[in-house]
Amino acid sequence: MGDNFTGADQAARQTPAAGGWQNKKASANNESTGSASKSEQPMSNLHPIQVSVALCTHNGARFLREQVRSICLQTVPPAEIVLSDDASSDGSVEVVRATVAECAAESGRAIPLRVFENAVALRVVKNFEQAIRACSHELIALSDQDDVWMPDRLARMVPLFEQDPKLLLLHTDARLVDAQRKDLGQSLFYALEVTPAEIERVHAGAAFDVFLRRNLVTGATAIFRRSLVDAAVPLPVEWVHDEWLAIVASAIGRVDLLQDALIEYRQHESNQIGARRDSFMGKVRKALASRGTIHAERGAKADLLLAKLLELGGRVDPVAIDKVRGKIEHQRFRAALPASRIARCLPILREAMTGRYDKFGRGFRGVVRDLFESV
Repeated sequence: MGDNFTGADQAARQTPAAGGWQNKKASANNESTGSASKSEQPMSNLHPIQVSVALCTHNGARFLREQVRSICLQTVPPAEIVLSDDASSDGSVEVVRATVAECAAESGRAIPLRVFENAVALRVVKNFEQAIRACSHELIALSDQDDVWMPDRLARMVPLFEQDPKLLLLHTDARLVDAQRKDLGQSLFYALEVTPAEIERVHAGAAFDVFLRRNLVTGATAIFRRSLVDAAVPLPVEWVHDEWLAIVASAIGRVDLLQDALIEYRQHESNQIGARRDSFMGKVRKALASRGTIHAERGAKADLLLAKLLELGGRVDPVAIDKVRGKIEHQRFRAALPASRIARCLPILREAMTGRYDKFGRGFRGVVRDLFESV
């Protein structure tokens, strides 16, 4: 079936507003690929909560067919796919269109496809913001261009939102594979060194405290309610989109996780963000490396978070706001440590006694790093 081109199709190729979002409702291509009748559309009668997939691409044609097939052929399919392509030059959009049509022909079930094509790249964070803003259904599943979903991913995750109206964001583990989908023998949670204590705290409703220490949410594994978008946008470019969505969600609602690997998370040379567990020597090198501006940058990110939580007003527990202020103080302390390692010892000891290394970082690991890293 051919594309439904309108005058708005040209608008979708215009340069987006610098650093931000334009109202592109009229500039997306609304496509329904395949010949299925309305009675063969996604099974909303079985799952009243429907899912939009926010698929972001940039020169991802190499892997896109496998990913799109895994989305379209879910046992419980999504209600729409919103594709936001970031100035690809390799035919990524054409691959997605062709694959959606291919799946519709196989299954007899057409999944609507909406396409945004950026003439000038927005880059990762703003490209995802464009996609999630355009999603129209209750749940939004983020999708990278190079992974593969397990066939029952949506069937496993959607019912949990139906059972718990307070659940705002849910993420899972993933199986790490190489470019050819060969199992690397590690899970994503293993690579991130996710601990049983962190998992239990998330289950217990303390995800915000966990995320103040470090992010555990990989966007490719996450599904969240559409209501989170209104609270979280605009997405600050200083944050990775998934960690921002996760911590905002944890401040205003319930975040939970599944330890099941429901996607194959492909690791290859073109990954913008990958996953790898550090070796012991890797950790030593990090401890001795220059801190550069990392603590100042983390402090600036916490400043942005504080501003957002204050903006959300009564939706945020004042205790959470106080915790972010403590995080800011801790990062400023670390950024201001003197160059002399000897001169750092006493201030670091005092800071460790406040408990803030444990509350806002990796505990003893952070202490060791501050003692030994160069400036």
